[in-house]
Amino acid sequence: MMLTRIPVGRMADRVPTLGEAAWAFPWVGLLTGGVGLVTLMAAATFGLSPYLAALSALTVMVCLTGALHEDGLADFADGMGGGRDAAHCLDIMRDSRIGSYGVVALMCVMAFKVMALAEMPEDMLLAVFLFVGVASRLLMLAVLIWLPSARPDGLGHAASGPKAGALLPGTAALLLISILLGPKAFIIILGMGLGATLVAIIANRCIQ
Repeated sequence: MMLTRIPVGRMADRVPTLGEAAWAFPWVGLLTGGVGLVTLMAAATFGLSPYLAALSALTVMVCLTGALHEDGLADFADGMGGGRDAAHCLDIMRDSRIGSYGVVALMCVMAFKVMALAEMPEDMLLAVFLFVGVASRLLMLAVLIWLPSARPDGLGHAASGPKAGALLPGTAALLLISILLGPKAFIIILGMGLGATLVAIIANRCIQ
C-alpha cells in the first residue's frame, strides 16, 4: 500500500503503522525489481534497443511505485540545494512544486540508470534488478532506524519507530540474492551504502 500503487484492497482494524510495517520494505523491492526485469526482457524480445528496453523497464517501475522515490529525490535535491537554513529546507521539501535542483537531479539519475542497465551484461540483470531493489529499500529502512525524523509530523515521522531487528528479514533476502551475484555483491552494496551514508550525513547536517 505504501511503496506501490498495486490495488490490494482495504485492511481491517487494527491497521499497523508504517513503522511497524517497515520490516517489509526490502521485500517490496523483489516485486518492483522483478516487474522491471520482466519488462526489460519483454522489450528486448520485441526488438527494442538496449537503451529503449532499459527506459521501458524504468518507466514501468516508476508507474508501479507511483514515482514515490523520484518525488523524494526531487524534494531532497530542491531542499538541500535551495534551503537557507533547516526551516527553509523543510519548507521547500514540503512544497509540491519542483525546482531546478529537483529537475536536474531527476534527469541525471534517470540518465545514469538507463545507461547502466543498457550496458550491463545479460547474465547480471536478474541478480542486479532484485539485489538493488532489496538493498535500496533496506538502506532506506536503516536511515529510518538510525536518524530522527525531521518533523514531529509528516511521512518520515509516521514511518519512524522500527528497531534494528526490522533489518533482519531484508538482510536475509539480500544474502540469498548475493549468491547469484557472487563477489560483485559486496562491491555493489558497498557503493550503495556509501551513497546512503553520504545522503544521511547531508540531511542530518542541513535539517537537524
